[in-house]
This record gives sequence, C-alpha cells and structure tokens, in this order.
Amino acid sequence: MRAVRTVLGDVPGEELGVCDAHDHLFFASPRLPGEELDDAAAARAELTAFRDRGGGAVVQWTPYGLGRRAADLPGLSRETGVHVVAATGLHQDVHYDEDTLAALRGRAAGVFVAELTRGIGTSGVRAGLIKVAGGFHGLDGHARWTLSAAAEAHHATGAPIAVHLELGTGALDVLESLCGEWGVPPDRVILGHLNRSPDAAVHRQAAGSGCWLTFDGPSRAHHATDWRMPEAVRELAEAGFGDRLLLGGDTTTAAARSVDGGPGMPYLLRRVAPRLALAVGEELVRRILTENPARAFAVEWR
Repeated sequence: MRAVRTVLGDVPGEELGVCDAHDHLFFASPRLPGEELDDAAAARAELTAFRDRGGGAVVQWTPYGLGRRAADLPGLSRETGVHVVAATGLHQDVHYDEDTLAALRGRAAGVFVAELTRGIGTSGVRAGLIKVAGGFHGLDGHARWTLSAAAEAHHATGAPIAVHLELGTGALDVLESLCGEWGVPPDRVILGHLNRSPDAAVHRQAAGSGCWLTFDGPSRAHHATDWRMPEAVRELAEAGFGDRLLLGGDTTTAAARSVDGGPGMPYLLRRVAPRLALAVGEELVRRILTENPARAFAVEWR
C-alpha cells in the first residue's frame, strides 16, 4: 500500500490535502549567514498562516546537515494540523565544510536509508524523501556522488528523490544519471526550480520521461518566476503533462517568511494559485495542489 511518510507517521496520499510540495520550515547554510530559518515560533506561525489559507501539507526539502530541527517537526505538525514531510539527502558541496562531507564518504547511502527507515538522529522522526542537487547545466563530482547515493537509498526503500536544479538547469543530465545509469523509475524523481529556466523544450522532454516537475520559489526578484510560470505550466498542460506538475514556495530565508514581511508559504495560495488558474483553469490548479503531490510523495515503502 502506498503511503506518504510524514513526521507523524505514514498516511495515505489523499490525506495531504492542499500541498506545498517544496518549502522549508528550518534551513541554515554558511552561504546565507544571518538569514537562517531557525525560529520555531516563526515556523509555527508560518504553518498556521498557510493552514488558514487552506493548506494541508508542507514538504520540507532541508537535507542532512542544514538545520532540519527534525525533533521540532512533529510538535509543529500536531499544533497546526498541517502534515509535514522531512527530508534526508545532501545539498551542493558549497553548503558544507570538508569534515562533514569527508565523514559521509562511502556511507552516504546508508545514512539516507537509516533516516528514511529508523529516524533522523535520536529524534525518531523518519524522512519521507531524499533531497539532492545538480550543478549549473551539468553534474560535478559531488553531484554524481550524492545522486548515486540517493539512487542506492531509493532502491533500498522506495523513497522519492527530489532534486535541486541550479537555476533550473541540468534536468536532462539528472534524468540520464538517475534513471538511465542508476535505474531509478522516473516517477520517483521530482525536479525542482523548473521555473528558473523557462525552456519549454526541456520542460517537455523532462515531463515526457514520467518524472515530476516542480515550479517553486515564486516572488523571487532575481529569478524569472511569477510572470513566466503560468505560460510554462499552460504549455505543459496543453502537451498532456498536467498530471506531472507540482507547486512549492521554497522559503529559504527568514525575511522571506510571511510572518516576517515576505511572501512566505501563504503566497502560494493567496496569489500564485489564482494567477495560475487564469491560465489553466481552477480544476487543473486543484489537481496540481492535491492529487499530484498525493501521487508524487506516496511510496510502497520497503
């Protein structure tokens, strides 16, 4: 039986409701000094604001070593009534010091499997997906290492693999490696940031593989996001790929939270969804926010 592995346990996909398929409650990286998401009260307020707009689930793509605060997630989920899915995996090497990466050499896949099946650290909270990252228009050595470890962990558990695409590029390289070289079924691969590189031909090729395409990070001033996304989604829907699309907010700094004056999680439902409905209709937007994530994150866990 397929189930989504939330921080409170496994649930049927249809219980997620309206889902923010890529976001962060907690995130801390040396690349973003002073902008950490590390305030539990703010995380609770953000989840509450998302719930009050009709949100039912948030998938946190924060991987190993970047301030996940896994032990805090069950309480936040209970208090707000919002399902939360946690991640294992590794981001790009620039987010880590050398000692952290050296300690994982030769054992990353085992760590991912343990966090998916037994729990993250001593928290007992199990991850529900593996988050990894590609490079800009390609895969460097670190990306290949982490993607291969993710593939190994997928084969051991069935977990979906979510991939950060740098500025939205490298989608086909990622699919060639994960699906072609390492045998991960395309429907277990979730590509992120497709809106950052609005290449319609690449979008169609990627969707044609059977993977999931996530349009996330709206309202970023330095990315081609909001104004191009409706057209990109419309073109994919007209090509028959409306059932492969996901939406997310990707809040990565404290200033981006709605409770701190930014757009935050509620913006996805307050502005993005209505704008998208003008391009593709309310019914497709409803499916992208509910039915698609219910299938994308549900797993026959091994």
